[in-house]
Amino acid sequence: MSTTILQCTSPEAQGIPSAKLLAFVDTLDRTIVEPHGFVLLRHGSIVAKGWWSPHSENLPHMLFSLTKSFVSTAVGFAVFEGRLSIDDSVTSFFPDKLSSRISRNLAAMRVRDLLTMSTGHATDPTPSATRRGDGDWVKGFFAAPVTLEPGVQFLYNSAASHVLSALVQKVTGQTLMNYLTPRLFAPLGIHPESWETDPHGITIGGWGLMLRTEEVARFGQLLLQRGAWNGQQVLPSAWVMQASSSQVSNRGPGASEPEHDWNQGYGFQFWRCRHGCYRGDGAFGQFCIVFPEQDAVLAMNNGVAEMHTVLNAVWDKLLPAFEPAMLPEDPDAQSALRDRLSSLGLSAPPATSVSPVAPRINGVAYRMEPNETGIDTLSVETSAHGCTLCIRERKKRVRAECAYEGWHLGDSSIFGRETQPLAGHAAWIQPDTLRLTLRKYVTPFVVTFDLAFKTDQVVVKPRMNVNLGPTEFPSVRGTAAPARSRH
Repeated sequence: MSTTILQCTSPEAQGIPSAKLLAFVDTLDRTIVEPHGFVLLRHGSIVAKGWWSPHSENLPHMLFSLTKSFVSTAVGFAVFEGRLSIDDSVTSFFPDKLSSRISRNLAAMRVRDLLTMSTGHATDPTPSATRRGDGDWVKGFFAAPVTLEPGVQFLYNSAASHVLSALVQKVTGQTLMNYLTPRLFAPLGIHPESWETDPHGITIGGWGLMLRTEEVARFGQLLLQRGAWNGQQVLPSAWVMQASSSQVSNRGPGASEPEHDWNQGYGFQFWRCRHGCYRGDGAFGQFCIVFPEQDAVLAMNNGVAEMHTVLNAVWDKLLPAFEPAMLPEDPDAQSALRDRLSSLGLSAPPATSVSPVAPRINGVAYRMEPNETGIDTLSVETSAHGCTLCIRERKKRVRAECAYEGWHLGDSSIFGRETQPLAGHAAWIQPDTLRLTLRKYVTPFVVTFDLAFKTDQVVVKPRMNVNLGPTEFPSVRGTAAPARSRH
């Protein structure tokens, strides 16, 4: 099947004033701490797209739980092909993963309950399932007590999404990546950068997919068109309607915020939104928002702790910009919008490249006291243009280069298993204190180190912009190694 390249048009041609789009971008730039990029489609055309450098159009981005919406789509294909039914018992697919006796509630759990995250668990089984010593996350899911009747109470549950992935792999004999490639990814021109697997080789269902922003927008456009793409029905329209409709209430007992975007109902791994919209979303502001009434799609990547701030900007600034008909061209506003979109960037902290201690600490190895970050030794190599942080991290040696002016764009495996693009900036914020900002820019994560040098010691204060755990870490002290052992 051939792919359709999304065409770019002026916003006015699709009924959106360029001036209002500019106001939306300014709001993101002013009020969202870490906007990374967006693509806006209307009537099937790209009307605006932009990335805050060092993020860029050609780089993928971690999607976190937005992955779940792709898992739902894989289930939809499997249902359409007659491989399973959403009313099938979940345990019937995994007899080898069950204990000798299963509870009545677990026996009653259906595929539908996995899709709607109403599995009957009173507490999220994901932590215990993913920390099993044998690495069998599916068996861990079934080992968790199912104390409630399935299908009744919503409980956000990434382990349920993972069991959906395992289920598709079970009935198709293929990983989700391989199964979706000819059915979804290839027809839409999507080229996944990666999709993580669990220790048993099952594609992770709750997170782990990396895509480019426009690829997420293409997925949203397929949903908006009820499964049709390039004149062919790629995904059954009935599945799209089911998956994107409210299937279960996600309002907690006594919920008092009817205008909150996380209590508008939940579909099959999709969230309902205010204003008749629905979305897939992932931690720290990864969004695929579908606007059926406005015939529009917005894909966004961010690095924010408070995801509702992004949605509020969408409802307050973007939603009112959609007009019902084509508008007169506005060359001045279009030019201003193009200039703005082409100059977006995440500013580096103010830089001071001169410090009296720089020559003294250049290349000195500091042995660090035990710490949460796993840094054993640390040194800084200084130059006229920047610094290089050199650390031994849990027996692995890594380097991260930082520039005094702007960002140094390179690669590093610092604080991760794999090498990823890294943007580094260095600034002496005090004569004896060096701030290193490390931006892993295919992810939401920014790590900042303040290194205070005192005679033969360094005190390191690490922190992160966002994290699934803590963002502030205790300061760590290091002592300079004797000169004869520094190399």
